[in-house]
Amino acid sequence: MLSNNKNGSVGRKLFYIPIVHTETDMGALSESVKKASLQKMGLQDWKRKKQIIGRFWNDIEKAINNLNLPYSRTKIYQDGLPVCEGGKELEIVNQLASTGSRNHELLDKLIRKGATLMGSESPDLLVMEYNLAMNTFNNPTSSLKGEDMKIQSAEILKKRDEFIAKRINDTLKDGEVGVLLIGLLHNVVPLLDVDIEVVTPIAPNTAS
Repeated sequence: MLSNNKNGSVGRKLFYIPIVHTETDMGALSESVKKASLQKMGLQDWKRKKQIIGRFWNDIEKAINNLNLPYSRTKIYQDGLPVCEGGKELEIVNQLASTGSRNHELLDKLIRKGATLMGSESPDLLVMEYNLAMNTFNNPTSSLKGEDMKIQSAEILKKRDEFIAKRINDTLKDGEVGVLLIGLLHNVVPLLDVDIEVVTPIAPNTAS
């Protein structure tokens, strides 16, 4: 899977997996997201979108299974998973997997096979984004305020991408393989070290 480069080192590879979040992945925001989605698209379209997203997650699982990962040398980086102390990342994954999150059920399978789970995000930035999202859901806004929120959201997303990229750059070692599961709005690849070989084994889906 990894070949020696000119310097004799094995190199680093990252499988970049674009994902679509489900309502279950949203944790405390899940009910607000479901309510907003139903109001926007209606029950039938909402059910149809859930089916499309479900099929997409089937494709993601198949694509990852086909990678034949060297699990003992594989690190998993997950969109929305904060860097924690004392192994709390695993508790978060277990909790969301128990609620039926396809994303976190997949993480659990990879961990059981021997992959290492890595906290990937800044807790502070995730709290900032959560608070902004709650403000958006709970408070009627003027068009001006709405535009201001879009700007703030874009700024937070940019900072999140920078943090995720630095986390991968700093922790993915020579001879290791990374798997990054990340939402379609992110743009992490340009921020990665140039020696990291990036492979996208599954194309982004229109289910988002």
